[in-house]
Amino acid sequence: MTLLDSANEFKLENTPTDCIQSVKFGKSSNQFLLAASWDGSVRMYDVQSRKLCSKFDHSNPVLDCAFQDNNHVWTGGFDRNVRMFDVNKNADQIIGSHNGTIRCVEHSLENNLVITGGWDSNLKLWDCRSPSEIGNYPQPDKVYSLDVCGDILVVGTANRRVLVWDLKNMSYAQQRRESSLKYQTRCVRCFSNKEGFVLSSVEGRVAVEYLDPNAEIQKKKYAFKCHRNKDTASGLEHIYPVNAISFHNVHNTFATGGSDGIVNIWDGFNKKRLCQFHKYPTSISSLSFSPDGSLLAIASSYLHEWNDIKDIPEDSIYIRKVSDQETKPK
Repeated sequence: MTLLDSANEFKLENTPTDCIQSVKFGKSSNQFLLAASWDGSVRMYDVQSRKLCSKFDHSNPVLDCAFQDNNHVWTGGFDRNVRMFDVNKNADQIIGSHNGTIRCVEHSLENNLVITGGWDSNLKLWDCRSPSEIGNYPQPDKVYSLDVCGDILVVGTANRRVLVWDLKNMSYAQQRRESSLKYQTRCVRCFSNKEGFVLSSVEGRVAVEYLDPNAEIQKKKYAFKCHRNKDTASGLEHIYPVNAISFHNVHNTFATGGSDGIVNIWDGFNKKRLCQFHKYPTSISSLSFSPDGSLLAIASSYLHEWNDIKDIPEDSIYIRKVSDQETKPK
């Protein structure tokens, strides 16, 4: 494991003024990055020129966003509306809504769909061509996180439930599981090779799960502790929520970000930590690798885990250039 310095990264300007809930690159371009925030904005940055190029305002906090393509952005949050913004026209339209806060917005490139998940315990699919709602699928509890990879859709809900869906056949959930972690799910992300998914929770642990129900394959699943810090003076272990996960599309490794302000890169198949970056000013709230894996967007935002902090660091987005040495399995 190597501790890396900050020579390969820069900080974006004109960042949100409240918690950055989500940062996302699109599926096909390293150039543009979205940031959804509790300040009611979704901001679009050109990371090559390091400039803010568009800002879409909402009346309430925005919890997630996704590119359909470089010119169309989908958003969801506390106003319960699913919106699509046309970047070229600087105009938005409400495509539909949930009955509660929308927590997750993802785009499926292969199926030309947008998937939203809400605290109303519903999952909705939206056709990008129309655009319109094409399906509503009740979940067992509030949706906390979801990810899509090809036709596979993995949904993490409250009460540690995990459901695996097939976007080609949404008549039933293909698998219903209970998280192997003991406490609340924070993030779910699929392996780039579609073999499994990774879960993180508030207890400073990450679980690596495999989709194939074969008993021999299931023996390979495991969980590990991370984002923990032992106080040498008292001997007490400080445990931090693991808020964010992002997969490297080329190497199939993944980054985790915790409320300890640390980002780690992991080789999940070989059960190794590849590297750890320097400590960021406050909690890591979201992570996103660019499509080719050369950049990692890191959102650093105070998530109100502790009440005794007087000088709260400003919300920041860092763009880090990452190398094969940091992300490729050894």
